[in-house]
Amino acid sequence: MCFELDSLPPVPEIAGAAVSHDDLVLRSADGTQLAAFAATPDAPAGVGIVVLPDIRGLYRFYEELALRFAERGYAAVAIDYFGRTAGVAKRDDSFDYPEHVAQTDPASVQADIGAAVAWLRSPEGGAREHVFTVGFCFGGRHSWLAAAAGHGLAGAVGFYGSTGERNGRPGPVQLAEQMTAPVLALQAGDDANITADDNDALDRALTEAGVTHEVVTYAGAPHSFFDRRQSEHQAASDDAWARVLRFIDANA
Repeated sequence: MCFELDSLPPVPEIAGAAVSHDDLVLRSADGTQLAAFAATPDAPAGVGIVVLPDIRGLYRFYEELALRFAERGYAAVAIDYFGRTAGVAKRDDSFDYPEHVAQTDPASVQADIGAAVAWLRSPEGGAREHVFTVGFCFGGRHSWLAAAAGHGLAGAVGFYGSTGERNGRPGPVQLAEQMTAPVLALQAGDDANITADDNDALDRALTEAGVTHEVVTYAGAPHSFFDRRQSEHQAASDDAWARVLRFIDANA
């Protein structure tokens, strides 16, 4: 499963942090408008984060995660994938996301990521010099693919993303040689759909391609463990969050 709609990031809020936030409408390279949520620290910062949601697209969990990044001094913009088929309006719990996921393709997802990267690098977005992607599930896979998509990223982080070919389309394993940014993979050891062999294949492909990377698997953790609702996996969540922050600081 992916996150429930009432899930929240298992990351403590920093009370009193000087942070601004806003709903955005970005424009992709093909002219598509897409919904996004931006959270920015009031103090100047050179780092920007593109947050890539799971298959449900943009909802509260990822808006909250963007805020947690901003509280720690990183500008963050969380994007939606369904501007082409569902528009940019806010959605309720009845949104039938599977039919919209089926209409996405890797090129359009990367075009939308490119719009978020461009916004973070623009004067409006604070002219962030070092931009990272951080994605989950569907977004984890596309975060790694973004390292091979010419965005000039400083790094690509993925939580429990699929690693291989899907529906005849190449995955991170197949595109490892095209990646130009460091990669951090944070995988679930008890994932019904992403196996130890899948994770090993990603590790091997990145090693052979000379990509700086780390593939971390949390033994016993299920898919979507990074969730306040799953308190029994808080230790894995704490470690994963610490690794994300270290990865960003090391590559900025």
